[in-house]
Parts: sequence; structure tokens; C-alpha cells
Amino acid sequence: MFFSDKHIKAARTFLGVTVISLLAGTATAQDKKHAPDAEIKYQAGSSPLASEPMHQNINPKAPPMTVAEFARGRQIYFERCAGCHGVLRKGATGKPLTPDITLGKGTEYLKVFIGYGSPAGMPNWGTSGELSPAEVDLMARYIQQEPPSPPEFGIKEMEAAWKVSIPLDKRPKKKMNSLNLDNLFSVTLRDSGEVALIDGDSKKIVNIVKTGYAVHISRMSKSGRYLFVIGRDAKINLIDLWMEKPDTVAEIKVGLEARSVETSKYKGYEDKYAIAGTYWPPQYVIMDGGTLKPLKIASTRGMTVDQEYHPEPRVASIVGSHYHPEFIVNAKETGKILIVNYKDLDNLKTTEISAARFLHDGGFDATGRYFLVAANASDKIAVVDSKEDKLIALITVGKTPHPGRGANFVDPRYGPVWATSHLGDETISLIGTDPKKHKDNAWKVVRTLKAQGGGSLFIKTHPKSKNLWVDTPLNPDAKISQSVAVFDVNNLEKGFEVIPVAEWAGLGEGAKRIVQPEYNKAGDEVWFSVWSAKNQQSAVVVVDDKTRKLKAVIKDPKLITPTGKFNVYNTQHDVY
Repeated sequence: MFFSDKHIKAARTFLGVTVISLLAGTATAQDKKHAPDAEIKYQAGSSPLASEPMHQNINPKAPPMTVAEFARGRQIYFERCAGCHGVLRKGATGKPLTPDITLGKGTEYLKVFIGYGSPAGMPNWGTSGELSPAEVDLMARYIQQEPPSPPEFGIKEMEAAWKVSIPLDKRPKKKMNSLNLDNLFSVTLRDSGEVALIDGDSKKIVNIVKTGYAVHISRMSKSGRYLFVIGRDAKINLIDLWMEKPDTVAEIKVGLEARSVETSKYKGYEDKYAIAGTYWPPQYVIMDGGTLKPLKIASTRGMTVDQEYHPEPRVASIVGSHYHPEFIVNAKETGKILIVNYKDLDNLKTTEISAARFLHDGGFDATGRYFLVAANASDKIAVVDSKEDKLIALITVGKTPHPGRGANFVDPRYGPVWATSHLGDETISLIGTDPKKHKDNAWKVVRTLKAQGGGSLFIKTHPKSKNLWVDTPLNPDAKISQSVAVFDVNNLEKGFEVIPVAEWAGLGEGAKRIVQPEYNKAGDEVWFSVWSAKNQQSAVVVVDDKTRKLKAVIKDPKLITPTGKFNVYNTQHDVY
């Protein structure tokens, strides 16, 4: 569909919001419902690729751009757009923006689309003030150029970035500190490129470890000795918790952008291997668990569940199986779950399971057998039997599920359930997980709760707790983003109580978004990050899980933008 100048002018003046959709004409109210602001904010984050050198193709049909303009356009794209539209602009959560589509639209059309957004979910970059009129014009011309290609990252690049600072034979033979490692927390300091190791007993910072950019997750080795953290720049730190002061003993960069790392858990392979999946290049690498030496690289490029080729299926999450020497690798854009058997790396065996797009994060049920992962663009949860290595259900839930690892508890009416909250709406979906004693309830949504609102990233409980905690850090209402909802799992009909965590933190100005409830080992404390900007004070708030009252506030100038927190014992044993 093409639009005349009359249509474009009308779009510019219609309440400041364009009714144009880049691919499909006018979007409906239903489209708007399925593209909430919270989802846009979450998906459109900056990418480490913004500063990487790339190969540029020249398209003679594209509007002219200077070298400086192209460089600026590329920077803006990777800082604001790549999360939704993909590195190669082939489309991910957002629509494709390749020249075969954009050239036919033309600069003026694209300026309206970029400037005013669309009801289907495109942000209004111009009218919001995020981009100037000159930058809107720049981006309209940029997306008509051939997408620049980031470099690949293979074994030579990994080996060049691999460093073992303390060899295996020089490391402690026994634990050299008096810390209660089971109750140690690894806390992501997102914008400083660090993790804080905090003693859960004393609430004191043990060490601040320099890591990669915007650490995404921390994972524990099966033995509980080694902590693995991975940044969005694909740098992995291997931290030895047995040292007098726990610190990095090995590091490697496995790509240019990444989110996931995991270790081997199956009996006989404890601590032997580590695996990391990257956003770019689209691949995963299996490494030696004690040194991070890269051993095997495998690409995820291939066909989607809809039988179309995709050039950049990003590895969204990985878990280690408890039933076989296998990793469960989730490829975002293809909607494929890859069961990777690491028993023989020279003859790598992979079972490919078709689920749904776009796979994101998930966790095991309480037995550790069934893995439940969000396909957030499809509003579904995929369930994999890790003992039989097969898909057993695709379950429709709320809008844009984002469970983190999810939450396991026993529903008084329906038996064992696993729960997810959502980015796109206020609901919490409870899925039955017991096919033996509660067969009629298994692998279906048995109960839907309503919490504070959309914009939730994490939901959490503990086997020794009666509480179910739900955050909403991406909700546009400050009262909601600065508090959490908590349910009594034995009286779900009662509804939720609002806990004013940000208020309890006693901070000054700042966003003070409350993110990621995390329990201590005993299950009697729940920790929350109070996440403000890099130049504002943040904190970690500890709540007494039984009384739901404030127990402690951890403040320190070194706690810069704390987000994810990972208790060693709970992470080691998949307790959630």
C-alpha cells in the first residue's frame, strides 16, 4: 500500500499519532493492545554492537548519505532499534526493515512512521523528543540502505580473548574463606559493568568484581564452587568462590552480544562444561568448565517453525538437564528448542524441537523434569519433557509472558503449578505441572490471577514460603513500578497486597523501579533491587517473607544500578 502527500499530511496531524503501519496499512485497536509501552521499552534496549566495525554495502537506489551520517544512523539503530528489528533488520519482535521493503515506501513515508510511531507498537521517536527532526530524517534514509554486517566471531577470536588469570593447579584445594557460600548473592550492577558479591547473612559486600557490560545473568556450577556471569557484550567471568576473596580466575569473550550462560549438571559431568549462547553471531559455544577454554561452536542459523529461513536466531536462554548430559538451548527467532547432548563433542547430537516464536526465558517445574519456556511473541508457554526430550504442550497464556525462571508452588485447588507474569498485561498464569496425581490439570492454565499491572519481569516464590511475589518495573505508573504485589499461595482468591519497597529504601530522586524478587537459602527473606539511574542512588531492600515487613536496606555508593540478584544455593539447585 502506498500513500499520497494528502495521506501523509493527515497522518502527521491526527492526534500526533500516525495511523500508518509500515507493512500492513492501518493498525487496529487490537494491535495497540498487543504492543504495550512496557514491551517496547524492554525490547528496544541498546546493543553493544553500536561500536563494532561493520561491513557496509552500497545500494545505488538508496538516498544519499555521507559517511558520518551513515555512522550516526548505525549508532542510533543499534542503540534503539536492533532489539526489536534485529541486527540485520530481518525482523524479530518488530517488523523487517530491509531495503526491499523500505525503498518502496520512500523517505517521506518513513519519516512519518519513525516520527509518529504506529498503533501496532512502533514508538513515536520524533514526537516524544527521543529523536530530533534531523535524526528522524537521517533514520528514514538509513533504513533504506543495505544493513551493515557485523563481523563473525569464531574460535580464533575466542581464543584471542580467552584469559586464565589463575590456573587450575594454582587455585585453592579447599574453601579459604569463612563465608556461608550457600547464602551468598551475586548482584548485577548493570551500568557499571560489575557484579557485587553480597553476604546474605551479614548483608555486607564481599567484593565488587569487574565484568562485561550489563551483566544479564549469573549461574552456578553444579558443585557450588564456581560462579559464571555473562554480560551483554558476551564477556564471561568465571569467579572462584573458594578464594579468600572470591574473584575472577578466567574470562573469555564469546561473541559481540549475548545473554545466556549455563553449566553441566548431569551426574558424572558436574562442573565439566560450560555453555554460552550469543545474540551475535547467532551461535552457542561449549567450553571447559574450569578454564573457559572454547571447545565446540555451533550455529543456530536455519529455518523457523514456520519453515522460513532466518539468518540471526539469537540464543535467548539455556538450562542444563538433570536427566541426560544435555543442554536445552532456546533459539529466539526460529522458535526452536535445541537439546544438545555434550557426551561426545566430536560427534555432537542435537534434538530439534519446534515450539513457537519468539523463545525467551523459562525454568523447570518443581521436579526438575519439565522445562517451561516463554514464547513471548506468540503469548505461549512451551513445555519440554527433559527426560523424554520432546515437546508435550504449547499453552496459551497472557500477553508477552516473561517468567524469568518462573515460580513453583502447590495450588490448594489444582495441585502443583508453575506461574508466569507478563510484560503486556496484569495477569499471572498458573499452569498445572503434575501429570500423575493431577492429570486433568496438567499442562493447562488452571487459574488466572490479576496483579497490579503490566510491565512485569519476574515472579518468585520458595518451597518454604507461602508468598508469591510479582514485580512491575516497566509499568509506566511510578506507584506501580516502585512497589510489588504479593499473594498468599494458600488463599489466592484474597488478591494481592501492595508492598511499597521503594518507599522503604529511603532514597532521594530517581526512577526507583523495583525489580527481581530473590530469596535467600532459608526462604525467610526476599531481596529486591531498587533500580535508579547510574547517577542516582540505588539500593537492595530485604523483606521478611513471613511478616512482609522491612528487614534491611543495603546502601553503598558502589551499588550502581542493581538489577538481577542470584542466591548461590537457589541458583545452584534450580530453586524457584
